[in-house]
Amino acid sequence: QVQLVESGGGLVESGGSLRLSCAASRIIWRFNAMAWYRQVPGKERELVATVADGASAKYADSVKGRFTISRDNAKNMVSLQMNSLKPEDTAVYFCYARRFLDDYWGQGTQVTVSS
Repeated sequence: QVQLVESGGGLVESGGSLRLSCAASRIIWRFNAMAWYRQVPGKERELVATVADGASAKYADSVKGRFTISRDNAKNMVSLQMNSLKPEDTAVYFCYARRFLDDYWGQGTQVTVSS
């Protein structure tokens, strides 16, 4: 059973930074892609950033220039460096991984940006 374990969430002031990390509890196979999503109450889950085999990192327009996704394939780990945080970045952030047709999700970690 592969689990995605997230860390790094918390409370931060507007303009501050946080770094989220996600790692597979067991390294059994290589993921084709990893990503970060976020979700706020009453809204659909939103893709924040993703990095896939053979492709450049992609970002939601709302976070371009502020967030950076980094993947360590050897460790099956993905991180999200979040700078210049805004109150509208407040959400539950989810780690996601894909291997062909199989999807894996983290439990979600709360990020709260105070105004």
